Amino acid sequence: MRAAINLLDRISAFADRIALVGAVLAVTALVFLAGWQAAARYVLDQPPSWTEELARYTMVWAGLLGASCAFRANADPSLFPAARERTDGVGRVFAVIRSIGALIFVTPILWYSVFGLNGQMGSGYIARNAKQLAETVEVPMSVFAMAVPIGFSLILLHLVSHLATALSGKDAA
Repeated sequence: MRAAINLLDRISAFADRIALVGAVLAVTALVFLAGWQAAARYVLDQPPSWTEELARYTMVWAGLLGASCAFRANADPSLFPAARERTDGVGRVFAVIRSIGALIFVTPILWYSVFGLNGQMGSGYIARNAKQLAETVEVPMSVFAMAVPIGFSLILLHLVSHLATALSGKDAA
């Protein structure tokens, strides 16, 4: 069992590193796009409309990937941060309560990203966005909308890893 928990923690850590690189790239692109937008607006007096739209989408990617990294690092907001430091039975109870709270938030988002209100895959958030094109860049909106299920899937992976680690009594890596 310990080997499975260690493997899960390594997978979570690897996914976290990839998400961190993605978040840094998205923030870098966001800074470049916003800078170009400002320069084109005030220097050239002709801002390209696509920079504003792409900056918005890169902000969503950066935010969701960054949120998953913050969750993995326990840097997300918490009502009782000292509860995470406990490794005894009370700490395990706190870990389960935290996990239940996070699952109540994460699972509907993931469910409705794939399935619509009618339970059909073709009417979920991603499928609905695949039918629309972004206004200025002519790319399916699902390319940008995928940030939501990817970010929350990473949070779910980190959540399961944290919970397994806490229940095993092992210190988190």
